[in-house]
Amino acid sequence: MAQLRDGFQSRLGFVLAASGAAVGLGNIWGFPTQAANHGGGAFLLVYFIVIFLLALPALYTELYLGHQAQANPVKALKKAWQAQAPNVGAAAGYLGLVGAIVMLSFYSIVAGWMLAYALEPISTFLGFTELSQFLQTDSMVRNFIFTPLMLLLTASIILKGVKSGIETWSRRLMPLLLVLLVGLIAYIATLDGSSEGFAAYLVPDFSQVLEPSLIIAAMGQAFFSLSLGVGCMMIYGSYLQPDANLPRLTASVALLDTGVAFLAGLLIIPAIYVAQHNGVQVFSDGKLVGEGQLIFAILPQLFNTMGEVGLLVGLLFFVLMSIASLTSTISSTEIPVAFLVENHQVERKKATFLVSLTVLAASSLIIFNFDWLFGLVIMVLTQYQLPLMGLFYFITVGWLWHRGNQLHEAATGMRFWFAQYIRFVCPILMTAVFANVAFG
Repeated sequence: MAQLRDGFQSRLGFVLAASGAAVGLGNIWGFPTQAANHGGGAFLLVYFIVIFLLALPALYTELYLGHQAQANPVKALKKAWQAQAPNVGAAAGYLGLVGAIVMLSFYSIVAGWMLAYALEPISTFLGFTELSQFLQTDSMVRNFIFTPLMLLLTASIILKGVKSGIETWSRRLMPLLLVLLVGLIAYIATLDGSSEGFAAYLVPDFSQVLEPSLIIAAMGQAFFSLSLGVGCMMIYGSYLQPDANLPRLTASVALLDTGVAFLAGLLIIPAIYVAQHNGVQVFSDGKLVGEGQLIFAILPQLFNTMGEVGLLVGLLFFVLMSIASLTSTISSTEIPVAFLVENHQVERKKATFLVSLTVLAASSLIIFNFDWLFGLVIMVLTQYQLPLMGLFYFITVGWLWHRGNQLHEAATGMRFWFAQYIRFVCPILMTAVFANVAFG
């Protein structure tokens, strides 16, 4: 069904789209939280090292599988395992497919929260007090309004395909995200207390660098920040031209994604210290209050202390978060859509509708059972599936994909040592990440 396959038309379009897939709440929410709780500058230093040692090869591996197969993850992994056990490869592809649906089911809920919080400053400015309170208060009604809205926004882009939808909107959204991020950093830097935050973030305490908990946290964050393990990068890699320079593109995506994570820390950690300076309780026993609720607990309190300008800052911040959410939901939705189009010859419009409906059903199940199911779904996906799938990709490319020969030939400029690094070192590092995250 090659005639059905769309593709990226430019190197910049691919880099922005793939970076958009990676740039999400993991970068702008998760990374600063991890940094604040694990030594600030020390965590940042180890994170950069781990990106180079583990996440960059993992990104290359996933892109490579899709690029070589020119197909969705189910077809790509089945082809990779064709000579040994094609059903094993296909099963892994289906597991990734389910993982993408599961990820979308909770990610769309959280993305809906970002949309609600983005609208809240507008309602406050217009004097709609009750609406403002509704938008800030967690409720089932709010979830059932904004989760479908995020799914509709995602579907409207996916419907247009790779060139006219994903690539076009990535070219618009990613530059806007960067402009908002840099603008907010510049503003926060003018506020009292920010200098202490910059110092905590940028000046490493070398006595903490070798702490095992910090190293493992950095390894896990580096892997998850690049959106690896469910096939997002594999499907994007499959849309590249056959003669694409994959090592260079991999480095470009990793550099942009890591740059956004760094900038997110440069925004949020100083903002935390500004909030503390303004009387907001931020830390308890050296840890962030609420941790995962950082975005919704601490920062809105900070914006409230800024008066009217806080409305604008809050609006811009949550628009930034909404864009980051949308670029990630686009990539995850494309995986099952491409599967239906290529494996079952479903027309793209119908496939997009079916996938969106399935995700809405899964999200509804979570919303109705939020107290116990939301956290469980996130834990199973992030602590078990993502690292195990990453390990599977390393084994597939390093050991089973023509015994690594194609990897050696394709890795222009990386040569023999890179193939051996993926075969031997990366699986050990990935196993360490999984074992620590899953068991302790």
